[in-house]
Amino acid sequence: MQPLTAPHQKRIESIDIIRGIAMVLMALDHTRDYFHIGANVDDPLNLATTSPALFFTRWITHFCAPIFVFLSGTSIYLQSLRKTKKELGIFLLKRGLWLIIVEWTIITFAWTFNPFYNFIAFQVIWAIGISMVILGLMVLIRLPYKVIFILGVIIVAGHNLLDIPEAAPGFQASFAWDLLHHGVFRPYEFSPNRFAFLVYPFPAWTGVMMLGYCAGALFTTEYTSEQRRKIITRIGLGLIAFFIALRFTNVYGDPVDWTTQKNGFYTFLSFINVDKYPPSLLYLCITIGPALLLLAFMERIKNNFTNVMVVFGRTAFFYYIIHIYLIHLLAAICFFARGHTLEDAKNVGEKFPFLFVAPGEGYNLWVVYGVWLAVVISLYPLCKRYDQYKTNHKEKWWLSYL
Repeated sequence: MQPLTAPHQKRIESIDIIRGIAMVLMALDHTRDYFHIGANVDDPLNLATTSPALFFTRWITHFCAPIFVFLSGTSIYLQSLRKTKKELGIFLLKRGLWLIIVEWTIITFAWTFNPFYNFIAFQVIWAIGISMVILGLMVLIRLPYKVIFILGVIIVAGHNLLDIPEAAPGFQASFAWDLLHHGVFRPYEFSPNRFAFLVYPFPAWTGVMMLGYCAGALFTTEYTSEQRRKIITRIGLGLIAFFIALRFTNVYGDPVDWTTQKNGFYTFLSFINVDKYPPSLLYLCITIGPALLLLAFMERIKNNFTNVMVVFGRTAFFYYIIHIYLIHLLAAICFFARGHTLEDAKNVGEKFPFLFVAPGEGYNLWVVYGVWLAVVISLYPLCKRYDQYKTNHKEKWWLSYL
């Protein structure tokens, strides 16, 4: 696969479809965070306490972040066909820094509804932002395409070597280590009563973006649609086969081994239950592999469903911000509907970072799915309107940052 310079004239709808599907699934996970009765008191992937329905409600959303980050890299490559190296590099630096600022301000407030910002989250938008900055620097120094690809493979395949020192007796993580690899949700107090919460260590996600960037070469005019589908399908199947083989050995690729459970079905759940924080090699294989198969399949599909997903995919960042505010607002309404007061919210907020969310309170999965569908349906006209505005105002440079 070689980098190309010939521009591709038409936006690739299959990329937007897959990105749109990821955004819809993401809303399910975040709805569960705010509405499910067990969301903030137990891990839905804990095989000792979960149910199959709850497990898969969480597990299916594992696909969101890898798709989001990988396709961000692919889109960056397609932008490189329309920009000079300098233009692209500077754009990535500025947009990456902008995304980090948005994560720490607009998005953090959406999660917490706390105007005092006692809690700053380093989540997926932070990971994308810092990855864009790093990729932008690579572009500016004109790092060759093959080098970016090799480095991406090394990072994704090799970062689980950092599991070894973490497993050593007496290991003590630090803020710097947590930025690189540690997957424990640990708050760091950076000023009195203000905490940084490191959810997404960035190197593995940067590797995913680099590989997505390299995959962008497949979406140029050098490849026909049929050639592209065949290559993407083979890569997807290869990643799934690699996952099965490596996971079976319990040797490398994830910090937690699969184990025999109370029955065959739960043993299967243990087998596919891989670590997202940080994204292990096996986690990335079993998420990006099937996503690539779906990407290849969707190139030939055009119907009402894909038309809706395209809208969500084209407005992914707008959707991401709005959906958190909407879900949290609905959760706040339900908080007061259950008889709570502002004083209750203040008391909860002293122990829990998300205001108007009481751990141990909430609803069953049927309610979660109902709220999720209502959120997604209500977001569609907003995203449609915003997509039309972007299409009709390409002269507005600031829209490229949203």
